[in-house]
Amino acid sequence: MQVAQRHTHYASSPVSSASSTSNTAAGTPAFRGIWLPLVTPFLRHGGDTPVDHAALRRLVAHYRRSGIAGFVICGTTGEAAALDDAEQLAVFDTVLAEACDLPVIAGLAGNHLGHTLARLDAFNTLPLAGVLTPAPYYIRPSQAGLVDWFQTLADHSRAPLVLYDIPYRTGATLTLETLLALAGHGNIRAIKDCGGNAHTTQALIADGRLSVLAGEDHQLLSTLTMGGHGAIIASSHCRPAHFAALYRAVQAQQLDVARSLFHALMPVVKLLFAEANPGPVKAWLAREGLLMDVLRAPMTSASPTLAQQLVEAVAAIDAEFGTRAATAA
Repeated sequence: MQVAQRHTHYASSPVSSASSTSNTAAGTPAFRGIWLPLVTPFLRHGGDTPVDHAALRRLVAHYRRSGIAGFVICGTTGEAAALDDAEQLAVFDTVLAEACDLPVIAGLAGNHLGHTLARLDAFNTLPLAGVLTPAPYYIRPSQAGLVDWFQTLADHSRAPLVLYDIPYRTGATLTLETLLALAGHGNIRAIKDCGGNAHTTQALIADGRLSVLAGEDHQLLSTLTMGGHGAIIASSHCRPAHFAALYRAVQAQQLDVARSLFHALMPVVKLLFAEANPGPVKAWLAREGLLMDVLRAPMTSASPTLAQQLVEAVAAIDAEFGTRAATAA
């Protein structure tokens, strides 16, 4: 697929949304709020599993007015590793066309610099709010190599970079010194924090140059109350209004409300990661009639027992708060 041959109409440029990105005094956008790392729905036709673009449009429409700050597409939860380049660009087109005024961040992972830059060339033609990118996986470069990698991508990208620090997937640890060095680059604006180091999280928040977004769902409340700016969390597929209300409650210093919501949501969060993500998320969405419960190998569907437990756990939240968390800030 040649990007220049696509003539997709986008309803509006997500970059301009003020609800989830804002400008600091230095002109650096701050990514804030609850961002949804959207699943990629598939159909099943015999042995094939094409992307279900009709279901993808339904999902975007479903979540667009739920209180989320924006979408993250073709990340881990979106099974990006199972999508070829053309399929990813088609997913971008569908989501961008349906997202209206909500900003969209695109996932970009790789460990071959030339190939990654070539994909970034295609991304640069799109109205993206950001590019979420992890360390090059498997090869475990030095800290100097990691700095060079991210700075090269940031120099090349039209949209600001959101660092994705997730060493248990990439095999590469980003030290605090490396992250602070990268924070000095004008086009590196945020971090999805899955590093698992509370000291690093606190230090980045105190430094103030990067928007710190919780990437581990169970660390949402602690990151926000330390002064973090939001989250990119897969569990927000289930009752996203509650996660948005939790975020607003912390911003309003209504910590009793935030704690109440967080403790109510945690049983669902635990179930969503009791089996490999995004199997449980897709099982729940299938029960809601939003997509087919289809994943691409080597990912597998959640067990029927877990799927039923999720239905019951979400029903318990609804019994306490309703479906829209109306009692929250």
